[in-house]
Amino acid sequence: MSFTEPAGRQGSADYRWAQEASEPWLAQAATIPAEVARYFLVSARCGCFMQAARSLNVRSTLLRKQLAQLEQELQHTLFSFQGSALSLTREGQQLQAKLVALANERKLPVIEQPLIRLAVAESILHDILGRDLIALLRRNASVRLEIIALDSELSLRAVSADIVLWLAHGDTPYPGPTFAISKPQRLARLDYLPHIAKRYSRVTARPASAEDLADFMLVQWQHDRQIGSFQPWNQLVEQRLAGVVQMQSYELMLEMIRCSACIGLLPAYMSRFDRGLVALPGLFDEPMQLQAWLAVNAQTQTVEEVQALVELIHHTFDERHEWFQP
Repeated sequence: MSFTEPAGRQGSADYRWAQEASEPWLAQAATIPAEVARYFLVSARCGCFMQAARSLNVRSTLLRKQLAQLEQELQHTLFSFQGSALSLTREGQQLQAKLVALANERKLPVIEQPLIRLAVAESILHDILGRDLIALLRRNASVRLEIIALDSELSLRAVSADIVLWLAHGDTPYPGPTFAISKPQRLARLDYLPHIAKRYSRVTARPASAEDLADFMLVQWQHDRQIGSFQPWNQLVEQRLAGVVQMQSYELMLEMIRCSACIGLLPAYMSRFDRGLVALPGLFDEPMQLQAWLAVNAQTQTVEEVQALVELIHHTFDERHEWFQP
């Protein structure tokens, strides 16, 4: 026997009563814990246990265990696989409709996630932090995160964020953010050296002095022109009458070095990040260095999601501590 749902609130109530009379197990829907009901509804909407777990920020094994227990308690199969596609069974569709109706009646609020703004030096974002941020998003699809790339001292001073990760020359964190922040934490010292792609340079033909660079094209990221500690490199580039490329994009500068036989100034850790690049030490007498600093907005430093992201950043730098050794 089948029912056609009448229009109107009273008609809907009559339909649900008739449906529960023919399917008495549906009456248990009202007793399903809210968390389990949410697991079921998100899984039904996503059509994928893995994506549902990401959206809920839980382990997929926990999600599937809870749903298996739900099926056991209801004594009905709610999901089925058709090939590799996850779909609802007839009973699953009935439970979905019942839970949606109950949620509408209760007017359950949407759980809003706080917006976290992360401002980070562009090179650090690309080379060090990017992979762990991607892993974070793979685990938690409900996060609200705004990532701001800092490509100049001006952008650093103009930004307002919950977490700031920037580079400064010298032993102090200044110039730094202009808003109220927690005490800056020094994460690492970064040494900088000219780099070239291995495939474009035999060991015996690599430059051994700054004068030897005359035979190579140089590429410079425009941001580096502002950095006082890069004066030896910047002076060499400025004196060039030919064979030099100025780039606005950090990522494109890397591609120029990888693919165009150019030499460019990069952090000394770059050969660990990209095995195809090799550093050229000993070309300049003066060291070229920057310090990586981290600070948190004083107004949001106690927010749980902000603290979790700060822990992720510390973990990332701790894991890569060998990258920053002299």
